[in-house]
Amino acid sequence: MNHWLVKSEPDVFSFADLLKAPKKTTCWDGVRNYQARNTLRDQMKKGDRVFYYHSNAEPSGIAGICEVVREGYPDHTAIDSKDPHFDPKSRADAPTWYMVDVRAVAAFPRLVTLAELKGVKGLEQMALVRKGSRLSVQPVTRREWEIVCRIAGHSPD
Repeated sequence: MNHWLVKSEPDVFSFADLLKAPKKTTCWDGVRNYQARNTLRDQMKKGDRVFYYHSNAEPSGIAGICEVVREGYPDHTAIDSKDPHFDPKSRADAPTWYMVDVRAVAAFPRLVTLAELKGVKGLEQMALVRKGSRLSVQPVTRREWEIVCRIAGHSPD
């Protein structure tokens, strides 16, 4: 099992929104970065665990855990001209963009803030903590996963 972190602005789609979604599941669509696309398409596998991070919020932080329930498939929003994520260069017969489906597993008892994470020994190399890492989908090592879960008061499994 691999571990990941996905980012969403809570005013767009929060972890609470995911908990209220049918079957606590949604497609992770709208990613328009090639590196993140490659991760969604090629690396995220069914059963992988994912931190759900609230970005561009005050404060920003990890709100809970979800899991991949459907592996990478073409992002239909890229070919829908009425969707805000429409990409006129993308085609149904040759998709450019991909998404996965995620299901909520557990909300953390409290938000684990970015400011808090930056001060934790063992997280210095975490993609989220390193300066300049803005990807909406990021890998998380097993050790980082365990540390964050411990801080949040949640079992790492």
